[in-house]
Amino acid sequence: MIITIGGLAGTGTTTLAEVLSEKLDVPYISAGFIFREMAAERGMTVLEFGEFAEGNDDIDKEIDKRQAEKAKSAENLIVEGRLSAFFVDNADLRICLMTPFDVRSKRIAQREDKSVEIAKEEIITREKSEALRYKEIHNIDISNMEIYDLIVNTDSFDPESISEIIIQTLKVI
Repeated sequence: MIITIGGLAGTGTTTLAEVLSEKLDVPYISAGFIFREMAAERGMTVLEFGEFAEGNDDIDKEIDKRQAEKAKSAENLIVEGRLSAFFVDNADLRICLMTPFDVRSKRIAQREDKSVEIAKEEIITREKSEALRYKEIHNIDISNMEIYDLIVNTDSFDPESISEIIIQTLKVI
């Protein structure tokens, strides 16, 4: 079983992937981890690397390629990342997490120990950058939800509840 989990920063994709991975005893990989790892390899912050990636299509292609290859060679895997649903052809369930902007801003501010205002500014900058890259590189409109099988508002449910929704959904597919 291959599951993709996507969503904007602060929606809880990594947390859900961890919880679901444990409950289903299925490993997970994260595009965000790969992205941050690639940034660290170059001695850049995530924001700096995001700006660098704007001018370097190979970064996005490498992340997508790594995820798709791992999913193709796996029998069971959870693939967490904004574009994973678009590139993991063998996904059995494609999930998108949504959360109001203010909630996401507070989560990120707390996680990264910064003010909510700074988090908001960074989110806006990052999401504009990502939307532009996705459209230019892959011709993907990140706001198009048609590819997803299940969309969940993570402000309405905690990670445990969301994992139960997914487990119940898996029983009917």
